[in-house]
Amino acid sequence: MMKKVHEEIKQTRPFPTLEEEAAVSLARTQGKIDHAFADLIKPYGLTPILYNILRILRGAGQTGLCRYEVGDRMINPAPDVTRLLDRLERKGYVTRERDNENRRLVKSMITKSGLDVLDKLDDPVNEFHRRHLGHLGDDRLKGLIESLAMARAAESE
Repeated sequence: MMKKVHEEIKQTRPFPTLEEEAAVSLARTQGKIDHAFADLIKPYGLTPILYNILRILRGAGQTGLCRYEVGDRMINPAPDVTRLLDRLERKGYVTRERDNENRRLVKSMITKSGLDVLDKLDDPVNEFHRRHLGHLGDDRLKGLIESLAMARAAESE
C-alpha cells in the first residue's frame, strides 16, 4: 500500500499548505533515491557527486573542462569542485593540465579508467532508474519532468 509522506515521516499535524506537502514529498523521494543510488555506486569507489562529475567530463570529450565549468554543470552544485577533482585524479579517473593560452586555467579530462568505470555502471544505472521510476509510465514521467522544470523556472524568476 502506498503511504502518504506525512505517514512515512510520522507527522501528526497536517501540512499548512499543499505546496509544503509537495516540497516535503519531493525531498523525501529524492532522499530515498539518492540513498539507494549511493549504495549502487559505492562498490566502484564513487559517491553520487563524484559520479556526476565523471559523467560531466565524459560529455565534455577530449577538450575537458575547467573547474568552474564542471561546477556550473553539476546537478547539486558544490563549493569544493577542486577537492572533488583531486579525489578523482588520485583514483586515476581524471587528469588535469594547464591551458597553454591562459596559464591560470586548468582543464580536467576523464581518463580511460574513468571511462571504463562509467561503462561498467551505464547498464546498472539505467536499470536502477527503470526500477525506481519506470512504473510511472511515459505520460506520467513526461508530466513529472515538465512540472519539475516549471518549479525550477519559478525559482529563477
